[in-house]
Parts: sequence; C-alpha cells; structure tokens
Amino acid sequence: MKRLNTKKAGLLYGLVLFSYTSYALLDTFVIPHPMKTVLAESANIEATSGIKESIEAKINEKLGLSESAETSLTENTNGNSSYSTGQSTSEAENSSGSAVSSSEANDTSENSANTGGSTNLTASSTVEGGTVIGSYSDSNVSITLKEYREYDSAIYVADVTVSDVSYLKTALASNTYGRNITDTTSDMASENNAILAINGDYYGARQSGYVIRNGSLYRNSSGNRDALAIMKNGEFRFVTEGETSAETLLENGALQVFSFGPVLLQDGSISVTENEEVGMAMASNPRTAIGYLGKNHYVFVVSDGRTSESAGLSLYELASFMKNLGVVDAYNLDGGGSSTMVFKGKIINTPTTNGHSSEERAVSDILYIGGKQS
Repeated sequence: MKRLNTKKAGLLYGLVLFSYTSYALLDTFVIPHPMKTVLAESANIEATSGIKESIEAKINEKLGLSESAETSLTENTNGNSSYSTGQSTSEAENSSGSAVSSSEANDTSENSANTGGSTNLTASSTVEGGTVIGSYSDSNVSITLKEYREYDSAIYVADVTVSDVSYLKTALASNTYGRNITDTTSDMASENNAILAINGDYYGARQSGYVIRNGSLYRNSSGNRDALAIMKNGEFRFVTEGETSAETLLENGALQVFSFGPVLLQDGSISVTENEEVGMAMASNPRTAIGYLGKNHYVFVVSDGRTSESAGLSLYELASFMKNLGVVDAYNLDGGGSSTMVFKGKIINTPTTNGHSSEERAVSDILYIGGKQS
C-alpha cells in the first residue's frame, strides 16, 4: 500500500511540475502582457482588447521568435503622389561605390496633398548598380527601392529622403506596449498607412533594453547594449546603455531608441569584426538594418538568407555593403526570421526561418515612413 501511495505521489508531483513549467513558458513567451509607459505623461497608448492570434498559433509562431531569441528563444497614398512598382525579373550585379545620384529617380509630384513641409524632394538612388524595383515621391518623401545581388544573397535597399525626421516613425503591435504582443510587419504597415516599413528591434523578446518610440519612453532598464538613438534633428547617436540613461536621451531630444545592435558603421568606419555575431546566431542570416547618409537621408536594408537562393549576410558583410552605399552611420536591427520589408502594401523580400518557412514572423514593432506627425 505504501509503495502504491508513493507512486501516486510521484505521479501527482510530476503533473504539478509539468503544469507549472507549461504555465511559466506560456506566461513568458505566449500570454500577452500589456504594460504602461515609464513616463505615463509622455504617451497615450491604449491597450486593445483583441489579440489576433490564438494561444496555439502563438506557440507555433514563437518556435522561431527573433534573431536575439533564437540564441537562447494598404497601399499608402497619402496625398496625390506619384510612384511606380513592379518586381524585376532580372538581378543586376552590384558595383561598389559611394556617390549619391538622382539620375534614376522619378520626378516629384507637383500636386501632392501631403504638404506638411516646404521642401520639395526628388527621389534619389544611393549607388551605381542594383536594379530599381520601385519608387515613390511626394512633396515630403522620396523613396527609391533597389535589389542587389551580393555575397550570394538578395539584398533590398530603400533609399529614403524626407523633408523632416517626423516622417520616420515607429509603431507597436496592436498599438500596445508589452510582452508577447506581436503582429506581422505587413499588418502593422497597413494599419499605420506606411509607405515603407521594416521590422524593428523586437523589444518584446527581451525584458531589458531601452525603448523610446515617437518621443515616448516605454522602458528604461539597461540591456548593456549599444543602442541607436534617432534624434529630433534626424541624426543618429550611438550610446552604451547604462552609461547614458533613457531619461537623459529623452530629455536630449531622442525620438526613437532601438536596443539590438551591434553598431555596423560609425562615422564611415566599420565597427564590427569579421567574426562578430549576434549572440550565437549563425554567421550568415537574413538581416535588417538602417543607415544614415546625411541630413534627413536614410537607407533601409533587408537581406534574405538561409535558403539555397540567398545565403544571407554576416554582420561584417552587411557593414561592408552599407559602407559601399555611402552610409555614414548604420545599426543592425532584429534579423533572422523577423527580417521583412514592406513597400506600398507589398512584402518585398522573402521572410524565412531556418529556410523552412517563407511566411512572415510576427514581431513587436516596426520602423516606417508615413505622413507627418501632428
């Protein structure tokens, strides 16, 4: 009888332990946790009541998570704009160089309803080589989208010029800051009428690292990373978390702060070594990065990877490629299965996780180009 009771007790203990472990995993990686901003007066984000994915879908979705977690876990026509799209059927080899040119760009529309600024822009092209696969222009935003073939990989580059940095925005999944709240880059782009969007730093995959979005401070705990601050004057500023507080960055005029990294280029010099990597991630990955060329002039870069068609880039290769584009400062965002670029409602690249799935991964946030903030 005692042996039988001991066996039952063991089974009960095992059941309790399994239940607790399962709940802990769901709570950490699946169950949504909306949170308040660090500075409540600096944001007015309303928690939405419906999270699109079911718990089961989220479990499958989280099997990949983000590049950082892998190592341990509609068309916008804002104004009467002119643009052209269409996926090229051929790939041109990239010839390196650093001269900025506008010879391949469309003319700016003279009758745009988007007149938030006084600067008339002309869509530009970053560098010789590559194939133009899309463009957009209005009185405040110009974008030239190119596809390159380098390092046995497909690389997509959006050359962006804006009249004011307020056109460079961020958005959170479900317009809610918190843990395990995710959506696809394309859905978030559509909900925010984004002309162009890329995935952000997937802040929700970590419980530390500064988060400032559109001038609101959401998280001030240090992740001991080199963070990117995009300032009110449009310039990039790299800081080491812990050495400069998030509150100080906000006071000094930071509009966006991303915590992922590493820094790829600083003042025109490559900041990563040939063997440097994000945690224990594979050496060649899909990548997402943003670069600064000059006043209100940026590039969004996304590369495919982990497939037979596109090997992916190392951090050093990504930095070298962006340097050849003439980029002065560049920062690595979340990559791997998260890497996604959306232009005018269309997914431009081929998002993939471990080469097995070509579907988008749901992420916490995006960086996008849209209409001027009020």
